[in-house]
Amino acid sequence: MKDLFFVSASPHIRDTSSTTLAMRLVIIALLPALAFSIYIFGLRALIITVICVGASVICEAVMQKMLGKRITISDSSAVLTGLLLAFNMPPGVPLWLPVVGSAFAIIFAKQLFGGLGYNFVNPALAGRAFLTASWPLYMTKAWLPPAGGTLSGIDTITAATPLNLLKNPANYGDAATIIQQLNDFATIKNIFLGKIGGCIGETSALFLLIGGLFLLILRIIDYRIVFGYLGSVVVLAFVLPTEANVLFHLCAGGLFLGAFFMATDWVTSPVTRKGRWIFGIGCGILTMVIRVWGGFPEGVSYSILLMNVFTPAIDRLTRERIFGERGRTKEAKK
Repeated sequence: MKDLFFVSASPHIRDTSSTTLAMRLVIIALLPALAFSIYIFGLRALIITVICVGASVICEAVMQKMLGKRITISDSSAVLTGLLLAFNMPPGVPLWLPVVGSAFAIIFAKQLFGGLGYNFVNPALAGRAFLTASWPLYMTKAWLPPAGGTLSGIDTITAATPLNLLKNPANYGDAATIIQQLNDFATIKNIFLGKIGGCIGETSALFLLIGGLFLLILRIIDYRIVFGYLGSVVVLAFVLPTEANVLFHLCAGGLFLGAFFMATDWVTSPVTRKGRWIFGIGCGILTMVIRVWGGFPEGVSYSILLMNVFTPAIDRLTRERIFGERGRTKEAKK
């Protein structure tokens, strides 16, 4: 009798690391940014994060129980989904909104597709997109001013995010003055360090960079996606008609969060080496197109979600030729 072998769902990590360990290392890499966000926005950031993580874990366990599956909340994937969703939420949202977003992310974007390894889009980003479409005012206006001031004088005008200021500067004062301040070195430094308004986990590019480099060194994430993403943003910041400089576009918004922690998701990104370059570059192009011409000031979430949809096609187009495949094709034609 022949033995039957079954291949489990992705992520397939060819290493001594397990999927659970990889998930936990990503969580550890996010902790410095979380700690800084709590310092900047206060306990509100911690409360929203706890709600997102708790709701994600509970929804995962309940759905797996209802579907007759083994409960796998110990693999930390639900914890990571909740943490990433919290990082994508403004600190001033009502406390019921994280529950709704977590439920959508786990139930509709993950478990109903089969669970970990079968979802075709990033669950946390799907949750954010659902909340933004359903309650846009909460997701785009519920900002809190960070502790210690913000953008070198602009903090006296508004608590809006830097990308909001760039998109509609005339709504917050003299447009020319605001654009000039956004491009000042002092402003770029504050954006890089995190003394700005924004979502809970996207304020400090510095701590996100530290966490991302930690994952790159451990080879938990693929450098091709990260470099393709950030590199294409740099190039397009020079080419496209934007009033902000390259450093602003690199440090502002959720670019580092998306490039290091969400675009590199093992399940929803390509498995081929060429495909990962294409995926990262595609994310960067879409991000800049949305920032410059889109209706939203930020394009990271939607760019990654759109590229998630194209991941199967990218894998097929960039599939490496199997050794001897051409020879067999010629023999078959004969």
